[in-house]
Amino acid sequence: MSKEKPMNPGQQRRKSAKARPPEWADGLKRLYDSVLDEPLPDTFAQLLDKLDDQSHG
Repeated sequence: MSKEKPMNPGQQRRKSAKARPPEWADGLKRLYDSVLDEPLPDTFAQLLDKLDDQSHG
């Protein structure tokens, strides 16, 4: 029988400070970064310009 104290219901175990993120996290980060690097399509930029003009005048 273990002599460890039982955890309280609201208590969580601490993760080590050097815990590694899950394997899929690197792939998700690369995908997110690639989307950020994509240029804004011209048609979308034109639409934003039109909406901006309408709101100022």
